[in-house]
Amino acid sequence: MLTNKQKAYLRSIANREKAVYHIGKEGINTNLIDGIDLYLAAHELIKVNLLKTAMISANEAAIDISIHTGSDVVQIIGRTIILYRKSKKGVIVLP
Repeated sequence: MLTNKQKAYLRSIANREKAVYHIGKEGINTNLIDGIDLYLAAHELIKVNLLKTAMISANEAAIDISIHTGSDVVQIIGRTIILYRKSKKGVIVLP
């Protein structure tokens, strides 16, 4: 569980990044989950964007992805989801 201070720090880092994955009309599938899982293992922080054609809401997508990847939802703003999962490498040092 992340504190508000840690979430604010992660939001500031994610603000400079672009969305790495996009969820469209196909929704969330195993390939998407596997890709996000691998990305989180390497980078710890990911930004995911929901396209207008997605049949799922941002809240539902964030919960579904976070459950399958074991990550924490940092922020949901509009159609953008920011997720964090600490890796063994320790890429990001939280305050």
